[in-house]
Amino acid sequence: MARASSATLRGDNMRVVDAILAKRDGRELAAEEISELIRAYTAGEIPDYQLAAFLMAVYFRGMTAAETAALTLAMAGSGATVDLSAIPGVKVDKHSTGGVADTTTLVLAPLVAAAGVPVAKMSGRGLGFTGGTIDKLEAIPGFRTALSGDEFRANLAAIGVAITGQTPDIAPADGKLYALRDVTGTIESIPLIASSVMSKKIAAGADKILLDVKTGSGAFMKTAEDAVKLAATMVDIGTLVGRETMAVVSAMDEPLGLAVGNSLEVLEAIDILAGTGGAPELREVCLTLGAHMLVLAGRAADFAAGYDRLADLLSSGAALAKFAALVAAQGGDPAVVADRARLPLAAHRRDVPCPADGFVQAADAARIGYAAMLLGAGREYKGQAIDLGAGLVMRCRIGDRLAAGQPLATLYTSDPAKIPAAAAAVASALAIGPAPAARPRLILGTVTAAGAHIAK
Repeated sequence: MARASSATLRGDNMRVVDAILAKRDGRELAAEEISELIRAYTAGEIPDYQLAAFLMAVYFRGMTAAETAALTLAMAGSGATVDLSAIPGVKVDKHSTGGVADTTTLVLAPLVAAAGVPVAKMSGRGLGFTGGTIDKLEAIPGFRTALSGDEFRANLAAIGVAITGQTPDIAPADGKLYALRDVTGTIESIPLIASSVMSKKIAAGADKILLDVKTGSGAFMKTAEDAVKLAATMVDIGTLVGRETMAVVSAMDEPLGLAVGNSLEVLEAIDILAGTGGAPELREVCLTLGAHMLVLAGRAADFAAGYDRLADLLSSGAALAKFAALVAAQGGDPAVVADRARLPLAAHRRDVPCPADGFVQAADAARIGYAAMLLGAGREYKGQAIDLGAGLVMRCRIGDRLAAGQPLATLYTSDPAKIPAAAAAVASALAIGPAPAARPRLILGTVTAAGAHIAK
C-alpha cells in the first residue's frame, strides 16, 4: 500500500493527510491551511489521489463560508491576475454553472460587447455531462483559447470582448482542480463550484459579475433551493472582494439550445446571432442575461431598456459582426460565419424516431448530455480527446406534439458503433404521453446582495 505524503502545510506543521482527516471529520480548516494546500497542489507537491480524497471530504462535509472564501482567494491567487483598469468602461463578466446545450457565452459575449460593454470572459472545458465554452470555441479552425494577460487586455481594448481558458499563469489551481473534479465524482458541491467559478471571475479582472445559476435535470443543482444557495454563496464571495455580483436562476429541465456538441453549438450560436434560427429559449435567456449585464455596466436605465437594445443589435447584424471580430482577433477563421462547411461535423448521422404519437411530457437533460458524450462530444476521463464534430441536435421540446416515427433528435458521430447506445439514451430521456404538457418556465428569479427574488 502506498504511503500518504509526509508533506506539511506551512503554518502549523499540519500534514496533507491531517487536512484530509480534519475535513473528513467535519472540522474547519484555517485560511492559511487551505492556502498552502492549494499552493502545494498547484506546484505538484501533492499527488492527485490526496487532493481527490480532500475533494470527496468537502463533497460530503461541505465548507464554512470562511473556508469557501479562503479556497476561492487561494485559487484566484495561484497565478497572475489580470489588471483591466486601463480599459475604459465598466467591464462585466458572465458565468454559467453549466448545463446541456448552454451556448449562452457564444451569443452573449459578442452581443453585449456590441452594446458597448467590455466583456472579459474566462471559461472552462466540458465538465461531466455539460459542455465547455473553450471546447466549443476550439471547434472553430485556428481559434486560440489560451491567451496571455497582455493578449487578453489587447483584445478587450481593441474589440471590446476577449475569452480565455485557464492558462499556466491565470488561475492554474482551478484548471487542475476542475479536471480532477470531473473524474472523481465531486462535481456537485456548492463550495467547490462556488470557489471554481469565483476564482476565475476574480482572476479575470472584471468590475462586475453576472452569474447564471442553473437548476433542473440538466444542472448540477437539481433543486431551485440548492441553486439559490449556490447563487447566494457566490454573490457573497463577490461582495467580499469588492465586485458587484448578481445571479439569475434559470431552468435546465431540458437542453437550453437544440444543439448538444461543440461544433453543432457554434452553428446554433451563429444562427441566433444572424437571426436565422436557433432555439427561441436560448435566445430568450441570452437577452435576459445580457439586459442585466447592461444595467450592471450602467449602459441601460433598466432591464427592459437593456433587453430592447440587445434585441435591436441581433436584428441589425451588429452582434454577428462582433462575433466575427472576436473569432478573427483570437486567430480563428471568421469565414465560418458565412461558410458553415468550414466547421467540423461528424460523418455518420442518424435520426432517433419517436416511439408513439403523443406529447413530450418531460426530458432528462443530463441523459441527453450523456448521449452526446457517448457520441464523442464529451469526456469520460481526465484528458480524454473529444470529437469536436460529434453530438446531437434535438428535434423536439417539452410540450411538443409528435407523431410516431417523427425524429426526436439527430445524432452525429465519427464512429457508427456508438450510435445504438446514444440513441437508446436519447429515447429513454424523453417521456412521451397522451396528455398535453406545459412548457417549463425559463427564468426563476434573481439573487443579489440584498437577497433572493424567486418566483413561486
